[in-house]
Amino acid sequence: MARYTGPSYKKARRVGFSISETGKELARRPYGPGQHGNERKGKLSDYGTQLKEKQKVRFMYGLNERQFRKTFEEAAKMKGIQGDNFLRLLESRLDNLAFRTGFASTRRGARQLVNHGHVTVNGKKVNIPSYRCKPGDVISLKEDDKNLKVVAESLSKVTKRVEYISYDEGKKECTYVRMPERNELNADINEALIVEFYNK
Repeated sequence: MARYTGPSYKKARRVGFSISETGKELARRPYGPGQHGNERKGKLSDYGTQLKEKQKVRFMYGLNERQFRKTFEEAAKMKGIQGDNFLRLLESRLDNLAFRTGFASTRRGARQLVNHGHVTVNGKKVNIPSYRCKPGDVISLKEDDKNLKVVAESLSKVTKRVEYISYDEGKKECTYVRMPERNELNADINEALIVEFYNK
């Protein structure tokens, strides 16, 4: 299935969850999209609840189903709690870390920066958004791209960054210090439901 390129607000309203993590999508219309979006709907089945949780996280990180499932299976092979490992792997994607740093105001924008070859990891250009960063990796922009208008505008809006990255204002680069703890990630995600969905 091809990647969805339509309105992100519509997807957010469909699952009742802010996939940009800003809450803007649901601020004005906290109900589903379409003509009948604000009508009362029946209670979801267990399967429906698990599917909705999976879609929330998949939409949030912008993965297609195949990528999402593959990452989930990788998490199963790691030590520790599978759901926590799964979210840590998603957070370790290059496009996500570029977004967390503030190089782009959305993950979709960060993916585009990576795709177009503007982002480097440890000084080497990487144009694969799904590239898995490791603690200690330094994520930056190519020297010629550090003054891009779109990047400057995005960085100017950053008020706070997550604690598992450190940002150097002068060099415009971030270091992925460590894997995130579960309590540092979105509290509105119930990863146990995703584990149940795939382990049926």
